[in-house]
Amino acid sequence: MSGLTLRNVGKSYGTLNIISELNLDVHDGEFLVLVGPSGCGKSTLLRMIAGLEDITDGTISIGDRIVNDLPASKRELSMVFQSYALYPHMNVRKNLAFGLQNLKMPRVEIERRVADAARILQIEPLMDRKPRQLSGGQKQRVAIGRAIVREPKLFLFDEPLSNLDAELRVQMRAELASLYNRLGTTMIYVTHDQVEAMTMASRIVVLRAGKVEQVGTPQELYNRPQNLFVAGFIGSPKMNTFPASISSQAGQSIASIDGLPDVVLPGLPTDDTSLTLCVRPEAMKIISGDSKSQSDGVRIDGEIRLAEYLGSETLLHVALPSGQIILVMGSGHDQVRPGQAVTVGFDMTELHYFDSAGLRLDPMTDSLETRAS
Repeated sequence: MSGLTLRNVGKSYGTLNIISELNLDVHDGEFLVLVGPSGCGKSTLLRMIAGLEDITDGTISIGDRIVNDLPASKRELSMVFQSYALYPHMNVRKNLAFGLQNLKMPRVEIERRVADAARILQIEPLMDRKPRQLSGGQKQRVAIGRAIVREPKLFLFDEPLSNLDAELRVQMRAELASLYNRLGTTMIYVTHDQVEAMTMASRIVVLRAGKVEQVGTPQELYNRPQNLFVAGFIGSPKMNTFPASISSQAGQSIASIDGLPDVVLPGLPTDDTSLTLCVRPEAMKIISGDSKSQSDGVRIDGEIRLAEYLGSETLLHVALPSGQIILVMGSGHDQVRPGQAVTVGFDMTELHYFDSAGLRLDPMTDSLETRAS
């Protein structure tokens, strides 16, 4: 097992910068997921770690060894690609053994490693089949097995589940998480799917335009996004955002939001005249008639424009008087319909605050309150 260190790593093609001065420490034995929108540089970064792309600046170290000038074959890592890349004329057993044979490894050791990988991935019944006789999930297991037999210091995964259907992706997520728990080897996983990131990672790196926006556990990114980009990217459905203008009255900071009650923000650590207040759809709920008179929290009147029934939950698109559409995650048992007038409520402690530069603020939430507009 081994950790990974990136210091001031950069990648450019002429004047086009893909990765800029990136610093990252991957802990020994962790499952790190690189996530971000298309074009953010996550696959390029993984290929640089693997030695398949040259770096323009900085250093990459595996353990205590700088590997900038080492070819991929000498870095003691294995990579699983989006495409299965299996040899069509070889059966599963030969696909697993082929790379080890090229390394001139003793036959007894090859057979041991192949048998261990087949047992771990539960593909023993498939060993004599050719790739054309396998399903997509079975092919992906074989591709992962080909990485396992090398017994590397690092496993690299480049969107390995993107070619599978929804049911198989769920199954393979669970299998990869189980594989990680059994092997305990450092794994770096690239995906654009935040569900994969949230369910499998011990830590997540959120990338945008070749730069790290935030690194943390799934819980840290969900509960304390450090900027508006992370707040909007992590969580499904995405956060509701409310632009607010800030004024000072009687020594207090007041956030005025179109169509919402004013929010009193004591101790706000900023002199900005504008903020963005955010709240997650799952923190909002439809308030029944006998609860509307309660004074705690924020209450907003609106009209349902669309109700997406998801089984145990219903995602509601609610139009506010200002014209803004917000998302509310309700129960699947709620009897709602488009055109219905509703009152939406949420607790003040569920609000996230971001300054005019999009950076997180943490006011004294224990004394937050609302007042009539």
